[in-house]
Amino acid sequence: MQIKGFHKTSMVDYPGKITSVIFLSSCNFRCPYCHNPEIVMNDPKIEEISEEIVIKEMINNKKWIDAACITGGEPCLHKDLPEFISKIKKEGFLVKLDTNGSNPEMIKKVIDNKLVDFIAMDIKSNLEDYEKTAKIKIDLENIKKSVELIRNSNVDYEFRTTVVPEIHEKENIEKIGKWLKGSKKFSIQNFRPGKCLNEFYNEKIGFNKEELNYFKFILSGFFDKVEIKE
Repeated sequence: MQIKGFHKTSMVDYPGKITSVIFLSSCNFRCPYCHNPEIVMNDPKIEEISEEIVIKEMINNKKWIDAACITGGEPCLHKDLPEFISKIKKEGFLVKLDTNGSNPEMIKKVIDNKLVDFIAMDIKSNLEDYEKTAKIKIDLENIKKSVELIRNSNVDYEFRTTVVPEIHEKENIEKIGKWLKGSKKFSIQNFRPGKCLNEFYNEKIGFNKEELNYFKFILSGFFDKVEIKE
């Protein structure tokens, strides 16, 4: 397991829980606005952290930690993900998985084996614009399979889109809503400039509150719950 980052405590990565955040290396998408470029590209200059160190730190902080959020990169690229999660679950922690949904087989495996308690799937755009947003060739059937696996499971979940000026507009948002209509929860995440995969986005400004609330208004007709995360 290639762990390239570890935050001991977070109060925002798992709804209602205090969690440790574990960043796994590599991603098969190339979203230009991604703010974890070193992890996405598996930069060799970033040292790996051993599983033993991560789990030991969580155990040491068990009095304050409820869960682990496993993110990336794309965690479902790692074949040993189920074994790693099992070690965390064995210590009594809840597990949240962040995924881009490109590997439905792995998602099915962790669901069927009751290894995850919460799944957050990133929705890059409406289906027609998915490849244009992620900047790679994508098997859209896998994306759709992952959506259905998550929606039809007994695992708590949310779908979420990082909205980026010049990429996401009213039409994209409305199409996402129609595609995922009836899902439990949808989160709108505002784009954060800074250190992005494509330097063009480093100085870009995210949407203002009025624009985010307009997206929320559009989506509120499709989901049980819509929230904005800035």
